[in-house]
Amino acid sequence: MSADPRIHFTASMKPEARLALEAMSRRYGQAGLDKADVVVALGGDGLMLDTLRERSADRLPVYGMHRGTVGFLMNEYDEDRLPERVNAATKVVIHPLEMTATRVDGTKSVLTAINEISLLRQTSQTARLRIIVDGRERLAELSADGVLVSTPAGSTAYNLSAHGPILPIGANLLALTPISPFRPRRWRGALLRHDARVEIEVQEDERRAVSASADTQEVRDVVHVAIREDRAKPMTMLFDEGHGLDERILREQFSL
Repeated sequence: MSADPRIHFTASMKPEARLALEAMSRRYGQAGLDKADVVVALGGDGLMLDTLRERSADRLPVYGMHRGTVGFLMNEYDEDRLPERVNAATKVVIHPLEMTATRVDGTKSVLTAINEISLLRQTSQTARLRIIVDGRERLAELSADGVLVSTPAGSTAYNLSAHGPILPIGANLLALTPISPFRPRRWRGALLRHDARVEIEVQEDERRAVSASADTQEVRDVVHVAIREDRAKPMTMLFDEGHGLDERILREQFSL
């Protein structure tokens, strides 16, 4: 990257993020996306995920600064020396998941997830799900609140809250984690190769409605969800030296 990188700023709607956008663009200028070397996202993890998805076509690297609620994927906010920090930043290339969700009416939605794809019951009835991995049935019936498939980048988010494993960023693995399982009681999930193809079929969908989410994007009343890693859409995040995503994930494993 050049000594004086051309920066495009984007921000969430939170007041502190909008104020930061004004201050940073006034100080460093606001390059158009067609001329920018890097995108600086001012907000929380939700904004970072949205910004990465938006950059899947031009593949501009994204450097996040924490001006939101949750900031696991963000760098510390500081208005000084931004070009130097961007130039010294560590690159982390991640590969998102692609979800193809089929609804009860037969319509399909194809969405991208950076953290996880999750299926959740929509009613008071427990979801009943059939799980197929690489064309082979692995679980005929999971009775649970739901199930999720997480990338290493998302393994410390919803996956961790559901008692799933934390995955090192370079592990080339996916975590398949049940959410509040009822039967089989002892099943705690599985580790899958990064290129595994996962299919989840909803059983008794007329009584046990299920929604599917790719990060924050939801599709309701699904009957079938196919999940795979999308290697054609690499995304680049930038982290301050010594505070990269791999280091954060490692620290999380030793936190109490």
